[in-house]
Amino acid sequence: MKKQITILVLAAVFTTATALASGWRIPEQSVNSTALSAAYVANAHGADAAYFNPANMSFAEETEKWQLEVAAMYIHLAAIDYTDNRTAAYSGDSKKEHFLLPLFHLVSPEWHNMHFGLSFTVPGGLSKRWDDPYPAASAGEFSLEILELNPTLSYRIHERVAVAAGVRAVYSEGRVSSDSVISRELEGDSLDAGYNLALTVRPLDNLSTAITWRSKVDLNIEGDATLIYTPTDIFNYDGHAEVSVPLPEVLTVAVAYTLKDTTVELSWDRTFWSDYDNLDFDYDQTYTSPPFSRFDNPVAKDYNDADAFRIGVTHKMMAARLTLMAGFALDETPVPDKTLGFELPDSDARIYSLGGKYKINDQYELGLAYLYDDKEERTISSDAGNTIIVGDFKDAAAHIVTLGLNTTF
Repeated sequence: MKKQITILVLAAVFTTATALASGWRIPEQSVNSTALSAAYVANAHGADAAYFNPANMSFAEETEKWQLEVAAMYIHLAAIDYTDNRTAAYSGDSKKEHFLLPLFHLVSPEWHNMHFGLSFTVPGGLSKRWDDPYPAASAGEFSLEILELNPTLSYRIHERVAVAAGVRAVYSEGRVSSDSVISRELEGDSLDAGYNLALTVRPLDNLSTAITWRSKVDLNIEGDATLIYTPTDIFNYDGHAEVSVPLPEVLTVAVAYTLKDTTVELSWDRTFWSDYDNLDFDYDQTYTSPPFSRFDNPVAKDYNDADAFRIGVTHKMMAARLTLMAGFALDETPVPDKTLGFELPDSDARIYSLGGKYKINDQYELGLAYLYDDKEERTISSDAGNTIIVGDFKDAAAHIVTLGLNTTF
């Protein structure tokens, strides 16, 4: 079945904000990370360490068995209310969205101070639908799926120091449609690669420090585009199109301290969204005259680097059979007022989370976590220089529920 992506908003699908994190990122990719608001790097352990901090695989408690986590993550995006300050005719509400995503993490037994890890995750993606005429003219409906397969290898160079590296294989595909005087559609996908690095240093038995790095991945989208003048249903363009947009680097620095049965982690991550300067599509022909030239001219984006500050608390009880977790985070948006759009209006957020895991027996552990991402209201004033939006966005929020099973074999 064809996957249709609106030409105008294709790059916005890959590079604007979800309701989950800075830009389009979904940092939460396991039960632990969901419960801890992604403050889960220095204290990463178990199978999901393969993704969040593969260097920590070298400090696994279980060294002679395979560790496996399989999980399902449910995401609910609330409807966003837009009130235009120029005319009520431009106002509208987006639709609610629901997703169910599979997750997988695996860590091998130790071999010559090395561990192999493998993770299948959904590190980013978004979906938004607007039925009201003005928002729908530029972002009627679009969706994006990002799938990543991430093999990693760790090496313990000292009893307190380990390093790791991995390869990111990222597949992306999208589907979007919008309809105004000109209908714009494109089908396309992409398979691209990057890498990740990690370092863990444990200066004390109860103190762990870590740095992780996920490289930029350029998404080189190719597909078949159509531009249609809707009053006469005449195809103005029906052919090949390309666009390249960056998935930016992410740097995370974290420290975790354990006192008896309680571990507290503080982490800071920076997403380097300043890589995204402009959006430029390439077609088999060049458009220099309006209205079609608007699809061929480079569009400035000028995103900012974005910081997130996180804290997570883990407490073990009942002889470590029960683990309780809670987290909180402050997450900045990279999108400046001037380039904010309906494709998914982003804002700063406060994130709250909690969860727990219970050891059924020595082999199986069941976990459940919940996260609430509360986006701040955002106002774009008339002097911001935004040519599309002058108004208020409110009620943006996301709910995540992650259910997972951990086992060793």
